[in-house]
Amino acid sequence: MKFSVYQISRQGGRERNEDRMGYAYTRESGLFVLADGMGGHPEGAMAAQLALQTFSAYFQKAANPTVREVPEFLSSALMAAHHQIIRYAAEKGMLDTPRTTLVAAVMERGNMHWVHCGDSRLYLVRNGELLTRTRDHSYMEQQAHLGKATQHINRNILFTCLGSPAKPVFDLSGPVQLLQGDRVLLCSDGLWGTVKDFEIAAELARNPLEQAVPELVEMALKRGGPRCDNVTVLAMEWETADEFQTTRVSTEDIEEGVFASTIQSGVADPTIEDLDDEAIEKSIAEINEAIRRTAERNS
Repeated sequence: MKFSVYQISRQGGRERNEDRMGYAYTRESGLFVLADGMGGHPEGAMAAQLALQTFSAYFQKAANPTVREVPEFLSSALMAAHHQIIRYAAEKGMLDTPRTTLVAAVMERGNMHWVHCGDSRLYLVRNGELLTRTRDHSYMEQQAHLGKATQHINRNILFTCLGSPAKPVFDLSGPVQLLQGDRVLLCSDGLWGTVKDFEIAAELARNPLEQAVPELVEMALKRGGPRCDNVTVLAMEWETADEFQTTRVSTEDIEEGVFASTIQSGVADPTIEDLDDEAIEKSIAEINEAIRRTAERNS
């Protein structure tokens, strides 16, 4: 694989930045993931960090060097992340649980699959046009999709997320065959809350990632003003041709079995410990058992 990648996170007018992002890859597979810890609940940064670490751990186990069943991997990793957050809250005796949105994509074999829960978004831009984007799990987007008025609805009110007592609702999408020059952008609502979809697509089409992404972030911060939300963006260009582009990654020289990740080092937080391998295996077992019981009921 050859791709360019650029990631940036800027704190707005909030007390802290609870967004997290990162990517990981093997010789033939790449994972890109972004989470936005939710305010109004405790330790949103912890929820986002646990989600990223769980996805990274699952990817490291599953990508040998490709993921066998990508949709199943994405749904299993998402549910495992949810369980990790719930378990953390229980172990701490918390009255309310940490919560986070999440969007994640896996790219391999020239295709992309993605999953999302909440209102962190994925955009796919091709030849300067917005090919697709995720639909938020918010009451406002739900009503807009039904053709109803949304002026009276707060866009920040979600009906699902990771870490809530209820089982999370999530959407799986893909596969989409990637073409050279396709650009994929994952972002928190701090970006799309003030920057329109057509503006995101136009900026991505007009400039290299290392110029387009910072400009989009600055635009969002400026428009958001003193109370602007945190703005976090992770963007990728597929099959980059320019060997001299500073953000270019090539996995051609990576040996079999090698795993690289920015998730641990790129969003390190000294207050957060690494996930317990035993806990990860327990989550995997719980998910597999749930899948088995569902299959038995449907047979």
